[in-house]
Amino acid sequence: MKKPSVIKNYIYNTSYQVLALIAPLITTPYVSRVLGATGIGIYSYAQSIATYFMLAGAVGTTIYGQREIAFARDDQKKRSEVFWQVTLLRCAGVFLFALIYFLIFGLGTEYKSVYQILMIEIIATAFDVSWFFMGLENFKVTVIRNTIIKLAGIVAVFLFVKSSEDVLIYTMCLTLPIFIGNISLWISLPKYLVKVAIHPRDVLRHLKPSLILFLPQLATEVYTVLDKTMLGVFASNIDEVGYYTQASKIIKVALMLVTSLGTVMLPAMSYAFAQGKMDVIEKSIKKAFHFVFMLGFAILFGICGVAKTFVPIFFGPGYDEVAVLMVVISPILIFIAMSNVIGKQYLLPTKQEKYYTISVFTGAVVNFVLNWVLIVRFDAIGASIATVCAELSVLVVQAFLIRKQMNLCKCFLPAIKYFICGGIMGAVVYFIGTVLGKGVKVLLIQIAVGVAVYALELLITRDSMLFEGIDMVMKKIRK
Repeated sequence: MKKPSVIKNYIYNTSYQVLALIAPLITTPYVSRVLGATGIGIYSYAQSIATYFMLAGAVGTTIYGQREIAFARDDQKKRSEVFWQVTLLRCAGVFLFALIYFLIFGLGTEYKSVYQILMIEIIATAFDVSWFFMGLENFKVTVIRNTIIKLAGIVAVFLFVKSSEDVLIYTMCLTLPIFIGNISLWISLPKYLVKVAIHPRDVLRHLKPSLILFLPQLATEVYTVLDKTMLGVFASNIDEVGYYTQASKIIKVALMLVTSLGTVMLPAMSYAFAQGKMDVIEKSIKKAFHFVFMLGFAILFGICGVAKTFVPIFFGPGYDEVAVLMVVISPILIFIAMSNVIGKQYLLPTKQEKYYTISVFTGAVVNFVLNWVLIVRFDAIGASIATVCAELSVLVVQAFLIRKQMNLCKCFLPAIKYFICGGIMGAVVYFIGTVLGKGVKVLLIQIAVGVAVYALELLITRDSMLFEGIDMVMKKIRK
């Protein structure tokens, strides 16, 4: 097969991941005003429950399948066998847990109708083959098809969600596009696969290794979704789930810009490991850290600087708490980006799943304990603090476990410069908001000045990543 372009795949994957979050985000200003924090809280709480069953049904096959396809990328027969074996395992798991979900939550619970609609999303997990295309480092097909489907979902929200009573319609508008999008990806499969014989024994052999990857993925997702679940149970009211959900949406969109490189690099690094090219892996890791620091600190301090101006404009009145939550949660941009580099770009491709599992289980435990203690006292702010501490614990454990394999001091050193540059930029942006007040014009001025200040700082410090990017662009122009 033709050697994939990491840069192109990063762009495609970033587009795909951001689109997955931006699709509902585009509708957020409208929905936050129509459904209110209560309606958003109900949907988010029910969706957090459904997520556990989607995750359990997939049994870790997303990351495992992506890696195995990367290993078999150059052998069409082998990758066809892997595809069907992993897909059948995934389907069996999804349909089993979909049945369990329906029996527990689809019959007689408080938000029964919402749970029933979300069952469509659980079943859709069985037909999600994006892991196959990502394993082949072909991100274009997923981006194009999901763009069309998700745009249809956005239009549906604006057309059909009209009042605070339309929570069920809103749920359907977000769920159906996922199902249709997953089914549509199958159209492109025939040209990558050949006919192969599959035996149940061949399917079951993938269960153990996928479960090994499932455990850390489970822990990661549980403490990612656990905040909403525990807020729904322990917070003073369901509105707190709504506030937390809105703040998390903004942070997660920003996070995808920083962490998409990890998804792109996993098959590439797996391929390099299979070829024994450890020098390529080490060089890529150092560059990846440099990249996430440059982008991560800029976004982190930018969010802190504009939060108070942004929230009233974007969400409307009654969401002031969201601005505070955005600032509290923002450090995870750096913590998750760093642990993403270590975990997805090093530990998983080099088959050190054990270390990856230990780190994310540590995060899950920290998140659960701190949620238990803090949510009752501080509601959504408590959940935000718990999330930041959990992500930091994951990073610390990973760094400790690989301290003898890699010179992390050299990898982390660039963070100091970007922290200072980002901090100065954030202070300038915040000062502008304090002096000029609130409004769309003020927000635009803050963003423009922030970008200009950060870019100027990188030029003054002669940042290598910036000049490397400029050189790359110039070479493209000359061609």
